[in-house]
Amino acid sequence: MLEAQIHVTLKKSVLDPQGDTVKSALATLGFPAVQDCRVGKFLVLRLSERDHAKATSQVDEMCRRLLANPVIEDYVFQIREVPE
Repeated sequence: MLEAQIHVTLKKSVLDPQGDTVKSALATLGFPAVQDCRVGKFLVLRLSERDHAKATSQVDEMCRRLLANPVIEDYVFQIREVPE
């Protein structure tokens, strides 16, 4: 069985008010070393597909069509073998 781990984040050119809020809250809690914070999504998909190349193609299409908004978000993913 294959597992896809997907990170979706706002593009660098897109303002991230949620990230700014987290950064500010961390500073208030005594963590002033945080210079920037970007908030995103982390998804884990377990796939019945066994062919790594097919799984890569399918996950890329899933990201482009549904999981990420290509106008404002970037995504990266990793596919690995996991026990069933």
